[in-house]
Amino acid sequence: MIVSMRSLRRSICRLVLAGLRLLLLVDFYHIAYSYSPSKRVPPILSPRLSLVPRIFIASIHWNNEAILRSHWNKAVLDLVRYFGAENIYVCKLESGGLDNSKAALRELETKLERLGVQKFIELDPTTHQDEIEHVPSPGEPGWIWTRRGGKELRRIPYLSRIRNRAIQKMDQLAKDKKKPLRFDKVLWLNDVVFTTEDVLTLLQTRDGEYAAACSLDFAKPPLYYDTFALRDSGGTKPVTQKWPYFNSYSSRHALVSNKPIPVRSCWNGMTVFDAAPFYDKGYTSRPLRFRGIPDSLAAYHLEGSECCLIHADNPLTPQKGVWMNPNVRVGYNAIAYDTVNPPTPYWIGTWGRVWGLWDNRFARTTGSLRRALEHFVVGRRLRSWRAEKTVPLGKMRPREEKGVHCLINEMQVLVANGGHMYRSIYGQA
Repeated sequence: MIVSMRSLRRSICRLVLAGLRLLLLVDFYHIAYSYSPSKRVPPILSPRLSLVPRIFIASIHWNNEAILRSHWNKAVLDLVRYFGAENIYVCKLESGGLDNSKAALRELETKLERLGVQKFIELDPTTHQDEIEHVPSPGEPGWIWTRRGGKELRRIPYLSRIRNRAIQKMDQLAKDKKKPLRFDKVLWLNDVVFTTEDVLTLLQTRDGEYAAACSLDFAKPPLYYDTFALRDSGGTKPVTQKWPYFNSYSSRHALVSNKPIPVRSCWNGMTVFDAAPFYDKGYTSRPLRFRGIPDSLAAYHLEGSECCLIHADNPLTPQKGVWMNPNVRVGYNAIAYDTVNPPTPYWIGTWGRVWGLWDNRFARTTGSLRRALEHFVVGRRLRSWRAEKTVPLGKMRPREEKGVHCLINEMQVLVANGGHMYRSIYGQA
């Protein structure tokens, strides 16, 4: 009887192990063969003029000389040649750089003039040191008291102010009484390696039906680069920097299927917007602009990227959605770009997909408590901010923040260090 019971237990264990092996095998084949190849829009033929969108190309620069000279300037010129000078406006803002970015942008300006492109290139001599040494007036927005005992310049409102200078230029062109000029799309470019094919593929995301669409960006593949502004369809930060990144099933499944990925927010190297909300007050009480969270909320040791908040404020987001296009992958250097754009149809290998999905499963499970705790901390501070009484009772309007999913437990200010500039992130409080 004892022998038979032992034999039964061994048989059950063998069956369980065989079942696990079968499940793992099925899972392996599902991961390995459910992944779709990249789908791109090659610039083989010039598009018909009636189908060409008018594109406002915007970018901000700081210490980008190397990438400007090696790849970026040429890529912008290639875009102009493809779409036609009459369909492109180039707006570049450089401020406080310590390298020779200004000279590289002047060279680009000269070449754009030869192509007959309308442009606005601002080379601001104001350094970041000048910015942080400015003494703010009482109540001046964008400054915050820090534990170092003084007021310091917040990074996000500073960046928002620069980005809005580009949008202001676009608005001025539309209001020109002699020759008003409006655009269909706004294309924001980071200091990345990209091609005309990348831009074409991004523009054609969901056949152009989107509030905004973003690429994927990489500096050191396979690690994903910009996670500060990225939120999946559930409003959650990426759980890993390796493919497939997301906590949300819908975002993760779309990425695995190589289809447009629904997200709440993204930026990631290249971002294209439907231009309408930046012009029209018909959507909201005022045209769409970049912003930071209020200084009073930031004082609670919270922050949110302007590149995330812009999607939260965009009135087209609920209608058309924000999407990432996994077929568009850009790099902050040539090696990164070539790594994520191999000559083969699949940019993630079989073992990379298998390992990535299992790593993602592990991160989703083990990180759930950490994410819940961070959500609790952010939520508690948000409730305290909302409950603050800053004006007499009866005159106070409820405080609201649309971009709650953008909030993180950080404080970010600009500081100088040995003549260089970096963002100081006071750790979690």
